[in-house]
Formats: sequence, structure tokens, C-alpha cells
Amino acid sequence: MRRLLALAAVAALAIGGATVVGTVAHPTEAKALDNGLALTPPMGFNDWNSFGCNVDEQLIKQTADFFVSSGLKDAGYEYVNIDDCWSERQRSADGHLVPDPVKFPDGIKGTADYVHSKGLKLGIYSSAGDKTCAGYPASFGHETTDANDFAAWGVDYLKYDNCGSRDTPETEAGYIDRYSRMRDALAATGRPMVYSLCEWGNFDPANWAGDVGNLWRTTGDISDHWSSLKSIIRKNMGLYAAAKPGAWNDPDMLEVGNGGMTDTEYRTHFGLWSMMASPLLIGSDLRKATPATMEILSNSEVIALDQDSLGKQAKPIADSNGHVVFAKPLANGDVAVALYNESDSAATISTTADAAGLPHAAAYSLRDVWQHSNTETAGTISASVPAHGTAIYRVSVDHRWNSYPPSTSAGVDAGTVYAGAPAAILTPGKANEVTTTVANNGRVPVHAVQAGLTGPDGWQLKATSGTEAPALPTGKSLTTTWQVTPPANVAAGTYSLKLHGTYQWNGHGYTADGGTSVLVAVGPTAGTHYLSDLDWLSADNDWGPVERDSSNGETGAGDGHTITINGVTYAKGLGTNAPATITYFLGGTCTALHTDVGIDDEKDGSVANASFEIWVDGSKVADSGPMTADDAARTLTADLTGAHVVQLVANDQGDANSDHTDWAGAAITCS
Repeated sequence: MRRLLALAAVAALAIGGATVVGTVAHPTEAKALDNGLALTPPMGFNDWNSFGCNVDEQLIKQTADFFVSSGLKDAGYEYVNIDDCWSERQRSADGHLVPDPVKFPDGIKGTADYVHSKGLKLGIYSSAGDKTCAGYPASFGHETTDANDFAAWGVDYLKYDNCGSRDTPETEAGYIDRYSRMRDALAATGRPMVYSLCEWGNFDPANWAGDVGNLWRTTGDISDHWSSLKSIIRKNMGLYAAAKPGAWNDPDMLEVGNGGMTDTEYRTHFGLWSMMASPLLIGSDLRKATPATMEILSNSEVIALDQDSLGKQAKPIADSNGHVVFAKPLANGDVAVALYNESDSAATISTTADAAGLPHAAAYSLRDVWQHSNTETAGTISASVPAHGTAIYRVSVDHRWNSYPPSTSAGVDAGTVYAGAPAAILTPGKANEVTTTVANNGRVPVHAVQAGLTGPDGWQLKATSGTEAPALPTGKSLTTTWQVTPPANVAAGTYSLKLHGTYQWNGHGYTADGGTSVLVAVGPTAGTHYLSDLDWLSADNDWGPVERDSSNGETGAGDGHTITINGVTYAKGLGTNAPATITYFLGGTCTALHTDVGIDDEKDGSVANASFEIWVDGSKVADSGPMTADDAARTLTADLTGAHVVQLVANDQGDANSDHTDWAGAAITCS
């Protein structure tokens, strides 16, 4: 799918600690296309995320060369896939797709021959309509001709998109019909070709696509920012029952290395794609890859989880306040456990070996697949996980457990103003109580335990209880309280508190570090303020940035237009793209919020469906109900008396085109 033509809903939204695991019914039985292909999730490259229509033969050949020279081929990457825009704008007189002779002077066959000469495989792209998403000729009604050409050219993989006109109905049966036509045409060629359905999750393909393709898109297009990644994880993670060898949920291609997220977020991206048994298709320009990007993409221990022969997608076994625990059974009896921190503040996340599905044992080994290190645990699996980060362990019943140091965890709790708050909020010039914990999760004691807390320059941090313990038996903790005082003149913003724990085991020294993010915020001044004139604490938006005083356009900042709902224009307001959440700090000084809400007239031509909510200190206080693009604006109000935080939430209602959700004239009154 291409954003310029069609938009897709990508997730359920976690608000105020209430979280939904997925948004569709869980399939009751995994199905698999009987073509003997993709027995583990496909690994390779696709050009679209980084290059769009700027694909050519040179790029594909250079990528194939890099796979070999960099070791990515040896790591398991084998498909070099061409996406949209590879052909001429019209079919030939006898009805065939024609490779663009400027972009592909050797044709697709010549390109495929080169890729094959490197021991790799070539993929290509078309769509189940008369046009591709970029407007090139596609394959609906030409399935046999195109499949035969793909086979003759030596294609090994087909990504089949969902754009263009066709005469089948927009129903599940219609989708199955037109995607099955290409399945049958590919099979009739006799050439093995992995079949990738890019259906966007419109008709719950996890329930039926295993009989049609080897993998199927479960979401709309990914983009290179955190809110997109977070929402896609939410959409895909509940579909675990549908995955098996030869049949995979596909939450879209990798953005790792494209520059829009941090390395912590990219590790979450790559790690959870591997936990969810997702295809690993690199979407960045590998010719410019940094060492950090290559370290993520070539991590053999993470890749091994994705490529495990048992073929199980990780199941979410706990989900609360933006902290999700996944468990993935592995073929050798181990279980991979991921501790995922969706929230905006570092947190200690824990589970147990029993909850993860491991048999009872005296102790277990924990293999940290990011740090490539071993520890032992009596059963608790716990880590301090940074905001947007993911810790992943391969957990084993291992009789050598006593040769590893005990597993420990360290955490900082600064408190929150309400359940599910994005972070603790500290007041400048005021002492705030903070608690730190260093815990021993191992089977044997640790000794000479110490805890130290540090903060930004100029902050005062004073321990008000003990910072040392001579020993910690299994399951015991060193808990310390602190007074943390930001300077009275500190600027509003996000700051880090870091815990450094040390301990001794078997005559050697070890560390247990943790931390948290805190917000320093000051409420609005007295008077009535448009929210678009104030700074927010945080803003998550499905596509591009939240816009001030304009609608939400595409991915660029400032590309929207005058806010217009059903013909009525507004000079002030906020333009979002559902799902979206904007959080403001009030500090107990405000009394009321007033806003009109609706779907902007700047929509993509589809009848969108969305809803709008106002949440105050973690509780929903106003709800527009479902709205379509044809509805006039509705007015929402909220009592803010004594409130610390207000959140504006736009939900996508499961619609594929719920973009341009406006908060028109949104204003607050403060005393």
C-alpha cells in the first residue's frame, strides 16, 4: 500500500492504563499454503521505504553485492526485492508488463540472473487491481500472463498489493477471490515463488490468508517514527495463533537505519519483529548503513528467534500500563521472553519462568540476546527497560546455571500523578520522593550491595534510607528512598534519573543499573489559551507530526491546510491523524476545556470513521462517539478543576482511512 493513495488503521490505543491486545478476533487455527516455501519468515531487502519510486537495476545489484560483502547473506538474508515503479506506464501491445529500459537496462531477467549469481533470490511487485499504488499497470485480469512472465524472468518472490480498480466486491470473499487468482497463476507456472499478500489487514487476513499466501500484511504502511511503530506492534501482536511454518503475519518492512527513530526504538523494532516471527525485510539504504544499524540487523541471536523452526509467533502474556511481556516457545525447548516498554519512561518489567511456559526447575539460565551474556535466575525474569525499549532473553532449563552470576534488576520509581501517566512530574524547587530498588533474582545470594542515584547538574539528591546491604538472598531487595529537588529555575522538559547498583558474586564485581525519566512542568498562566499555542508534554500521531492551526497533511511538518470540518473553517486548532494522543500538563490550575472535533474535509476521498475522547488524570470524561467524514463538527467539553493532566485522544475506529482528525478551536481556561 502507498500512503499517497490509501491510508490504513494500524492499532488499538492504550490510554490511561487500559490496553487492548490486538483489534481482531484471534484465529482459531493456523493455515498454511501448501507450496513448501517460507518455512521460516523471509529475510531480505525491499527498496520502498527508503527509495520509493527511485528503484533501478544498479540499486538492486549493489544491494546484492552488499549482502555478500557485509555478511548479511551469511546471517540469513536472501531476497532482494523490487517494489513499485519498475515497469513502463503501459503494457505492451500484446498485453505484457514491460520493465522500464532506463531503470532496468538488462530487464528483470538480467537483474535476476545477477542476483542469482550471488546465491540470492529476486522479488518483484504488482497489485491486485488494474493499477499499482503509484499508478503503474498491475495484474488484475492479467494474472496468468504476469505470473508466466515472472517465472520466465526468474522471480522468486511476489509482493502483491491492494491498489487499483477491479470488479470483485470489497468484502472478505472478494479479497479471497482476487488474491487466490494470483496464487493459482503462480502455482501453474511450476516455479517456486513466495507469495506475499499486501492486503493491509482490511478483512482480517490472519483468519484466511494462510490458505492463499505465505505471508500477509496485517496493518497499514509503517513509517519511520515511534508512534507508527508502536501502533503497528499493537495491531499485530494479538494475531499469534495464525502463524506457522509457511504462513506468517507481516507487520510491514523494517525501518531500521532510516533515521527517524533512536537506536533503542530500532532495537525494539527488530527484536519484536523477530519475536513475532515476522518477515525481516530491510528497508534502508544499506550502502549508507552505520555500524549501529549493522549491529542490529546482523544480530545472529535475535535472528535465530525469528528463524526458529518451530514457527511460533510470540504470545503477549502480560499487558499493563504500556508494559508488555511476550513469550515465544522455541524448537529446542527454550522460551524467548521479551519485556517491552511502550511507555515514555524507563520502567522495571518482570515476569516468571512459569508464566512464560517453562517447566519447573531449581534455576534457569537467561541469555541476554542484545548483550550476549548469561545470568541465572530462580524464576523471576526482570529488567530495567528504557522508554520505548525491549529486553529479550532466551530462557533455558540449564543444569549449569550455577556457573553464571545471579540475575539482578534495578529500578527507579518517582511516582505518578495518575495510573498510566507517561512519567512522573516533578515540581521545580520542591523536594520530591523517589524510591530505588536493587533486587536479586538469582538462586544464590549476592554480597556488598550498594546503590547510588544521580541526576542532572544542579539537582539535589539526598538518600533518606540505607544505600548498602551486606548481602541479598534470592528474592530480596535493597530499597532506598531519596529526596530529589530540581532547581527552582529549571526549564520545563524531560530529565533522567540514573541508578547505579553494584554487588559481588564469586569474588567478582558486577553492576545493576536502572533509571527513569521525569518531567518538570509548569501549568499554564491565568486566562484562556488555545491549546495550539501551548507546549504539550507528549504527542503521538499515526502519520507525521501533530500540526498546530492546520490539518494533518502527510509526513512533513507544516504540510496541512486550514482546518475545515464539513465546510466550516477554523483559524485555531490541532490537526492529528488517528490513532493519536496529545498530553498537556495543567498543574491543578485550570477549570475547563472546550473544543469542536471532526474529520477534516482534507481527506483522501474515502469515508473515514473516527472518534474523539478527552481524558483527565487517566479517566475518560468526554467522548464524541463514532464520526464519519460527512458529519458536522461536534462539541466536547471537560471540567479540569484540580486536574494535573489532560489528554486529547483520536481513535481510528478500525477504519482504513481515518486520517485528518481535527481538534478545532481547542481552548482551556485557567486561573
